[in-house]
Amino acid sequence: MAPVVNGHRRLRGPYTVGSAILRELVPVALERSPDLVARHDIEIRAAAPDLRPLVPLRRDTIEARLPENERILVPAPRRTLRIANGLAEFIRDCLSGPHALIVDNVHQADPTDRELLAVLARRVGDLALALGSPQRPLDIPMTVVDAAGDHDSGSAADYVAADGTGDDDSAHQAYLELPAAERQRLHDLRAAELGEEFALGARLYHLEHGSDPEAALQALWAAVDRCVTEGFLHAVAELGPRGLRLAEPGSDLWWRFTQRTATALGGLGRRDRARELYDRARRESMDPVVHAACAYGTAMLDARHPDPEQRDLGRATGWINEAVAISTLLPDRRERAFKLGFDQNGRALIELRQGRVTSALDLVESAIDLAERDLPADAHPVHRMVLLANRAQLLARTGRAKDALRDFDRAIAIDPVFPDHYLDRGNLLLELGRVDDALADYETAMAVSPPMPEAYYNRAELRLASGDLERARADLDHVIELDPGYLDAYVNRAGILEMLGDHDAARRDVAAGISIDPGNAHLHGVLGQLETAEGRFSEAHAAFDAALRADPKLASAWANRAILRYETGDAAGAVDDLTRALAIEEDAAVYFNRATALSALGRDDEAGRDLRRAHDLAPDDPDIREALERHEAG
Repeated sequence: MAPVVNGHRRLRGPYTVGSAILRELVPVALERSPDLVARHDIEIRAAAPDLRPLVPLRRDTIEARLPENERILVPAPRRTLRIANGLAEFIRDCLSGPHALIVDNVHQADPTDRELLAVLARRVGDLALALGSPQRPLDIPMTVVDAAGDHDSGSAADYVAADGTGDDDSAHQAYLELPAAERQRLHDLRAAELGEEFALGARLYHLEHGSDPEAALQALWAAVDRCVTEGFLHAVAELGPRGLRLAEPGSDLWWRFTQRTATALGGLGRRDRARELYDRARRESMDPVVHAACAYGTAMLDARHPDPEQRDLGRATGWINEAVAISTLLPDRRERAFKLGFDQNGRALIELRQGRVTSALDLVESAIDLAERDLPADAHPVHRMVLLANRAQLLARTGRAKDALRDFDRAIAIDPVFPDHYLDRGNLLLELGRVDDALADYETAMAVSPPMPEAYYNRAELRLASGDLERARADLDHVIELDPGYLDAYVNRAGILEMLGDHDAARRDVAAGISIDPGNAHLHGVLGQLETAEGRFSEAHAAFDAALRADPKLASAWANRAILRYETGDAAGAVDDLTRALAIEEDAAVYFNRATALSALGRDDEAGRDLRRAHDLAPDDPDIREALERHEAG
């Protein structure tokens, strides 16, 4: 590896650090272990585009082959975490022993590199990191030392040659003192020297400060388009406004910058700034297509808010209705079919958020009908894929599982390496009891994607439901290794550890989960079980009470508090809690426990009815069968 890497994002943009590492490792790995490189084709090609000629794309999505106007998917911010974990595994497997990596200017690194460095620090034990930054660069355990040194005097040419990333104040001052035309000349020369690997960083910087603003504008658009495709949303949020400053307001390119930037800002949670961009576009343009797209985008800022309490679905409905009204009037049949279908799909999401599943299904079906009737057969395959997958989910909610599976099959056939649909189909197959098929889908998702915490989590749930606690725990271990903030993994692993009797580890997971979500009902419920097992009954009661305050419909908390109450002599209270649990969902073990509590209260007839119901639900359970036989024998 290179001994020192300049991590400033102005050099190569996203993965400036990651690409520097890969340029050292990939050529060697291709000679020693080409299969290793092939397993990480997506991650390597995303982080180091200049290595693409060496690394063929093995897992090729259909979207990569489509024209710009048909590439409608914007990867979620979590895609970069998948890439970072894939790169970490590649780097780990390439290293043959301890290595050190020094990274300077970490405070100016792109978020993709900061995320990658955090993953490397967590997952690659043989790699020692030394990070240069005037502030604490990452939220990970590290030793901080003051390593600042003196800077040599330099010239304006030195400043430009360092792509504006140097720390030499005298060189910067000399640069500022140059006539504007001379500064432009130096930037033009440097831009001409730089290769394609600088297309997302230094070349943009020099073109923007050079003498050809049109060249800078076109280069910025190419960079924004590529970053959107890869899911580098922070870079889009930074590069997009730079393009807007150069583009003619109201022009087609200005609008494309606006739309891509607003979409990225919305994905990053910067909704107010995204809304400002849509408002400006409404003021600048009289194009109905622009106004429809702005109305759709504004509606989605509310509809997709991650906090249900913050969603203004009434406002979202008003905006999406405006989008639909405008798209309905578009004169071109094909454009109308695509844009109206797109808007109807967005309106379906808002209907679903309001619990109107049938209405949402009708809207998605109308969008599918438009595509089938008015679009050429080979046009907009990704749009069709999204609609089919959305209809599949809605069909599953209405109990039409067979039809839902057929739509999932069709969506997957359009793009067999899009991982999310395998997870969704796997979840439905698991609900239908087709465990092996569900497992195959989860493992296919793992195979076609960079490391995907969700796939391992789903497999863990499958294994947990099958009683395979050890392998479920191993999957959850991996989920947390991939994403230490994955709350549900702590919840489930804590429960498994409690069942396995590893109470200390379970308590650590409860603490970790509660630090992420202090009011999590499931974690307080597990804590109550741990306190009960250790005889800390007062603390257990408090934990169960906290769980039930957070979620009064959590049946397991009622059932486990009932066990606590029974063990502390309150059989009547136990019956009350078990009755509340059964009102939420039927469960053989809960009927069995209530029968036990009823018997302790002398209510034998009721206990018998509970035992018979428990036996109906679990006829092969030997404890239930034996208790029922004893009861009926008198």
